[in-house]
Amino acid sequence: MNLPKRKSYVCTQQLGKISWLGIMAAVALCGVCHLAAQNTPSSFDNQNRLRGSITAERAWWNLQHYSLNIEVFPEEKRIEGSNTITFEVLKPHRTMQIDLQEPLEISRITFEGTELEFRRDGNAHFVMFEQPLEVGSVQQVEIFYGGVPIESKNPPWSGGVTWAKDQHDKHFIATTCQGIGASVWWPNKDHGYDEPDQGVDITVTVPEDLVVVANGRLISSAHNQSKATTTFVWKVTNPINNYCVNVNIGDYVNFVETYAGEGGPLEMSYWVLRNDREAAERQFKEAPRSIEAFEHWFGKYPFYEDSFKLVQVPYLGMEHQSSVTYGNGFQNGYRGRDLSETGVGMLFDFIIVHETGHEWFGNNISMSDSADMWIHEGFTNYSENLFVEYHFGRKPAEDYVIGCRRLVQNDRPIIPEYNTNQRGSGDMYYKGGNMLHSMRHVINDDEKWRNILRGLNQEFWHQTVSTEQIESFISEHAEIDFSKFFDQYLRSTKIPVFVYQIDGNQVTYHYDNVVEGFSYPIEVSVNGNPTRLTPGTTQSIHTSDSLIESFVVNRNFYVDVKSTPSFSDE
Repeated sequence: MNLPKRKSYVCTQQLGKISWLGIMAAVALCGVCHLAAQNTPSSFDNQNRLRGSITAERAWWNLQHYSLNIEVFPEEKRIEGSNTITFEVLKPHRTMQIDLQEPLEISRITFEGTELEFRRDGNAHFVMFEQPLEVGSVQQVEIFYGGVPIESKNPPWSGGVTWAKDQHDKHFIATTCQGIGASVWWPNKDHGYDEPDQGVDITVTVPEDLVVVANGRLISSAHNQSKATTTFVWKVTNPINNYCVNVNIGDYVNFVETYAGEGGPLEMSYWVLRNDREAAERQFKEAPRSIEAFEHWFGKYPFYEDSFKLVQVPYLGMEHQSSVTYGNGFQNGYRGRDLSETGVGMLFDFIIVHETGHEWFGNNISMSDSADMWIHEGFTNYSENLFVEYHFGRKPAEDYVIGCRRLVQNDRPIIPEYNTNQRGSGDMYYKGGNMLHSMRHVINDDEKWRNILRGLNQEFWHQTVSTEQIESFISEHAEIDFSKFFDQYLRSTKIPVFVYQIDGNQVTYHYDNVVEGFSYPIEVSVNGNPTRLTPGTTQSIHTSDSLIESFVVNRNFYVDVKSTPSFSDE
C-alpha cells in the first residue's frame, strides 16, 4: 500500500509522533468509517450520476411512504417480495426512476391494477406511465422483485446482506447499506434528498424459529403453521433515510425499560441473542446515559413515536434510525481499545455512544447529497466528546477529541463534487469533530454554542439539508461569519499554522497555510494570562506589560503552531 505523506510543521502542541502505518491501521479498524463503497473521481460514470443526482425522473414526484413486504429464505440466501411506493405528483412527467442493484431483478411493476413497462440502465429502472399523472394527486406503484442480493464481505464497510450463524448454528442475518445504497437489497428512490414523509412499513416473513427486528415499533407477528414461517410487521411513523431502513434476523430475546426524557416516557427496547442477555443487561446501561447526554446538548430525542432500540448484530454496528445496531462485544472502547490513546476512550462503549449520537445528526438532520456526509459523521464524532464532557468532565472530553487528531490524514477534502454519489475523505470524522470543537472555542460562549446545537435540531427537524444550510445557521446564530472556517477545514486539506515570534515584551504573529480570508480568534496564554488574538495572513503585534517569558497556544484550537527565532536570537 502506498501511504500518503502528511505535511509536517514545527508544532508545540503535538501529542507525540506515530507512524503513518499505525494511523492507517487505526482508521481501517474504525467501525464508524462506513465509507468502503465511496467513489473517487476516477471511478465516476453514468451510474454515479444516476445515483447521485436529482434526475428529471426523480424530481417530479415526492416520496410519501414505503410499504416493504419480503420473505427471506436463509438457506438459499434469497429474498422475494414487493415494495409499494406512495407518492405525490409535483409536476407533469411520464417516467419514474426506481433503483435496484444487480443481481436482484424487478419482475413487474403495477399501477392501478395494470402492469407498467420499464427499462433497466444498470441499477436504475425507468418506469413508463401511459400519460402524465394529475399534479397534486397521491398515487401508488407496487414493485415486485427478488433474487440473491449482494452478500456483504466486510460489514458494515461493505454493504449488502450478512448471512451468519450464531453459536448454536441458528441463522443470524442483517442488512447494511450506507454508501452502497439501500437499493442493494430493496427497490426504492435511492437518493438522500427525499425521505418518505409518512415513514415506512416493513413486513418480513422468516422461518418460524427466527425473530425479525426492524425500525420503528413491532405492530404484529403471525405464525403460519402450514408453511412453518412467522411474519413480523414493523412500522416507522417518521421520515427515514433509505440507508437507515434495516432488517435483522436471529434467535432474539427482548427486554425493555422506560426512560424519562425531554419528550416524556421513551420506550427503550433491547434485542439480543438468547445467550447474551445477561451481558447486554449490564452493558446496555450505556444507552439511557447516551440519551441523557445528547438530549442535554442536542434537544429532544427525535423519534419518541418510534421508540429507541438497540439490536445485536453480526457486525460492529450502525446508526439505523430507532434501530441502532450493536456488535462491540459488550465492552467499553472501540472493540476494547481507545482510539484517542488517552485512556478516555475506555470510559464508554464507543458503538452505543457514537451510533446513538447519529439519531440527531444523520437521522434527524440528514444530508441531501452524499457529498455532505460530514454533517452525519463530523457532528456525531463530536458527540462522543460531548458525551464525555457531560458524564466525566471538560478536561477528559478535551483530551479525547484532541487525542483523536492523530487519526486525521488530510488526504483529500471532506466535501467532494456534488451530484455524483461521491463521499469525501474519512477525515469527516476526526477532523470534522475537531473543527466543531475549535469553532466552539472561537465563539467562546458555551451557552450560545449549546443553543446552536439544539437550534440546529429544531430548525431542521426531520429534514434533509445541505452544508450551506448548516453553515448559514451557525454563522447567523454565532454572529460570526464562519464561511472561511468551513472552507478551511471542509474544502481544503490545509491545517492552519499559527506562526509567532517573541522579542522582549512583544509577540509578532500571523496565520500561514490558510485559505484566503481566514482570520479567526485564537486564545493564547502570555505569562500565564489568557489572551485572545485574531491573526490574519499579515503580521500583527501584541505588546505585553512585561517581558514575555511564557507563551502557550490553547490546545483546543485546531491549528499547528510554529515559533520562529526572535530578532535578538538571529
